[in-house]
Formats: sequence, C-alpha cells, structure tokens
Amino acid sequence: MEMIKGYTWGFFSGAGKWNTPEAERSMERLAANGLSWICIPVNCFQETFYSLTVFSLFGRTQTDEEVRFAVRKAKSLGLKVCLKPMVDCLDRSWRARIHFPTETDDYWARWFQSYTRFLLHYAAIAEQEGCEMLCTGCEMAGMDAQTAHCELLIANVRGVYHGCIMHNINHGDELRFPWLTAVDLIGISAYYPVTEPGDSSIECMRRKWAVHRETVRACHAHYEKPVMFAEIGVRSEHGCTQYPWDFQHRPDQPLDEQEQADFYETAMETMWDEPYFRGFFWWDWKAILPPEETAHHNRDFTVYGKQAETVLRRWYTEH
Repeated sequence: MEMIKGYTWGFFSGAGKWNTPEAERSMERLAANGLSWICIPVNCFQETFYSLTVFSLFGRTQTDEEVRFAVRKAKSLGLKVCLKPMVDCLDRSWRARIHFPTETDDYWARWFQSYTRFLLHYAAIAEQEGCEMLCTGCEMAGMDAQTAHCELLIANVRGVYHGCIMHNINHGDELRFPWLTAVDLIGISAYYPVTEPGDSSIECMRRKWAVHRETVRACHAHYEKPVMFAEIGVRSEHGCTQYPWDFQHRPDQPLDEQEQADFYETAMETMWDEPYFRGFFWWDWKAILPPEETAHHNRDFTVYGKQAETVLRRWYTEH
C-alpha cells in the first residue's frame, strides 16, 4: 500500500451539510493540499456508556444519501476513501468507556449484536461505493478487550466488505489486543505528548517523537501488520502539544500556530520513511468552512488557513 496522504473530513457535521455546495468547496480546498486519501466519519450514537443499542439519530447522523454523496465527491477529486462509522455516547462518556458488568458476557453479546448490525450497514455502503478502506472501530478499549466478539465481528465484516479493514486503537493500547492480527491495517490515534512545560521547541518535539516511534515500531513487530496514524493532530493553542488529545479550549493560553505547525512537521519527518508505516488521517477538517480571514482566530484542530496547512501541503506535494 502506498503512503496514505490523508485527512479526516466532516466529523460531527450533522445531517443536511454534506450534500451542499459549501461542503463540496470544503472538500475541494482540502484535496488541493496534495491529499491522496480522505477519511469520512459517520456519526451514530448510544444513550450511555452502558447502553446496549447503537442507533442513528435524526438530525445528527448523516443520511445514507449524504454519505454516498460525500464518497462520490471524494472519488471525483481522485481521492481514495476510508469510511469510518463512529459511535459516541449521548451522556458524553468517551466511547472507550463503553463497558458492562464483567460477571456475565450477556451484556457484551447483546451490545455486539447491535454494533455488528450498525457496522455491516456501513460496510455494505463502503462495498457498493468502492471505498478502499473501512474502519471497524475507533478508540473503543472496552470493546477491543472482547477478543472472541471482535474476531467474529471482523469475520462478519469480511463477508460484506472486501477492501482494506483498518481498526483504530488509542495511543497507549498498542500491544493490548491480540485479535488485531485479524485486520489488514492497525490505526493508532497518535495524540502523543511531544513537549514539556516550559519547552515547546521543535527540538523537544523531535526528541519525544523519536521515543514514540519506538512504540509504533513495537506495535508493528508485535502484530506483524502495517501501522498508520488513523487520528493525529493538535489545536493551535500554546501548550497543546503537551496534551494533544484535549479538546478543551484554554482562553488563558495564547493562540500558537507555530506550535501546531511544528507538531505536523516533526510527526511527518519522524514517521515518513518507516517501512511499515502507511500514513496519516489528520484530525480534522470541517465540512462547512468559515471565511478564511477568520481562520487565524480558530483554536481548533483544523489547519485550514493556518501555518500548519502550508506544512501539510509541502509534505503531501513534495514527498
């Protein structure tokens, strides 16, 4: 597989946004950065971390028509597509916390029945639309600890979908789940901290990335599977590279596009030539873009209109 020069597009956009001229322009602008791949996440839900049913939610889950529209738009731009169905909890619990009493397997069996129906629905769409990759889960440590259920899930998906199957684990879980030998590609949410209090220099980032690279190498050696960063990114706010996973804005901290740009630079220079490493789906690009003159005021993960977009474009067009 070639290097995946990718980005995640349209997360949490809700229904009614993707099949619009504004969304088409957003994807066109993103693709112009030299992308070869795009990751398209579909948002579905369950009520709480202990609920047993996964469902689409009117107004918040993108319709099947919108999903197909986005995939076809990406393909018209020459992009390969990873379809990424994602579950979030309406009680605001992180999806990694989905869990049930350990004294019985019945809860997990019932949850997997629902999750399998959910995933097979999108696997069929991915197959019909020619998506080159399907993500079977994202940062779901509770689910991923259920080896037998996960192995059956992957087998069921392969009965419907015949492209590349990628599973997205969280950083810190690189060696935890033996059933990952069943997938084609291991994705890591690579929100690794790369700076320290008082030192946000690019030299510090390079030192820290060299340590994290050893973890990624160990993951590849453990499973004998290629690895990619299925999510990676950081907000454009000073200090964020100490905790790249954190979505909370800190108004007391100044905007810092340079720190975000240096994170992009050092991640790509560290991992690009690793022979087992397959690439990046950076987090994330909005389906509806604000005016570019306001982009420098945005503290979010997006690189639209920021220094990091220039770094991304240089790596994706010159390598």
